[in-house]
Amino acid sequence: MKLPRRNFLHLAAGAAALPAVLRFAWAQAYPTRPVRVIVGFPAGGGVDINARPISQWLSERLGQQFIVENRPGAASNIATEVVVRASPDGYTLLAVSVANALNATLYEKLNFNFIRDIVPVAGTMRVPGIMVVNPSVPANTVPEFIAYAKANPGKVNMASGGNGTTGHVFGELFKFMTGVNLVHVPYRGGAPALTDMLGGQVQVYFGPAPESLEHIRAGKLRALAVTTATGLEGLPDIPSMAKFLPGYDASGWYGIGAPKGTSVEIIEKLNHEINAALADPKIKARIAEMGETALSTSAADFGKLIAEETEKWGKVIRAANIKAE
Repeated sequence: MKLPRRNFLHLAAGAAALPAVLRFAWAQAYPTRPVRVIVGFPAGGGVDINARPISQWLSERLGQQFIVENRPGAASNIATEVVVRASPDGYTLLAVSVANALNATLYEKLNFNFIRDIVPVAGTMRVPGIMVVNPSVPANTVPEFIAYAKANPGKVNMASGGNGTTGHVFGELFKFMTGVNLVHVPYRGGAPALTDMLGGQVQVYFGPAPESLEHIRAGKLRALAVTTATGLEGLPDIPSMAKFLPGYDASGWYGIGAPKGTSVEIIEKLNHEINAALADPKIKARIAEMGETALSTSAADFGKLIAEETEKWGKVIRAANIKAE
């Protein structure tokens, strides 16, 4: 039987539209089983702590468990590869952090290209750093510290949680912009770095705000500046670094990513729910208590942030010749 041309075109158009209709219906039903949120660091670390309230929110709102699964190793590269190789069906997500942007330059050979192979879903939180000094350092302001460091070149030790961590690159950016000579002392994590900061073995640390807050409030460490362009709402007495070094802006951040090829409809659904979580008063209060700020973004804006941060820190890492441990 020969179909009239008009009928044939109608059928062809309907067939072409069918996949889009099916994708939409699939996204509406999503999720129909538990979702894994892969975290590339041990339980109790910053990425893990930030992934859990968002995962709990998604579990309650979407009616399926969003299970945090820790796959530590190689500064989150192992976890990232797990997600890159996963089916792009929305059931395996990645807890993304600034470490992913740093790793793109730190590691010469990776089995993936983060920007190409991971689709941004949503930002969740931004983590300011705080420049802290041991109370023995005779400096109460950033300009006083710069003068002290320049008068004592090579004698002021800068702690970090390891080569290529945020504390390291934040400090290197400070060194570039001020010309001071600080001796980098890497530790295996923020906790041992802070222990030696408190003991006076090292003098300055550009650590994530949540790590230092307790010691600042107890008077055991002296805060000189917040590393972001603006100050922290919870710490109004600590000035921003940009006040003394115009253009200095450094912060960690967290978010959620998915394998390349994940449907736009699923990405949009997750983005909507994550942004709803960040607007919830209880979650907002928890974020503020940790010295962090909500990072409400569209998927596209989160992707733009990742690209910009990858380029920015890549320049610092190359200039300072930082290598992964």
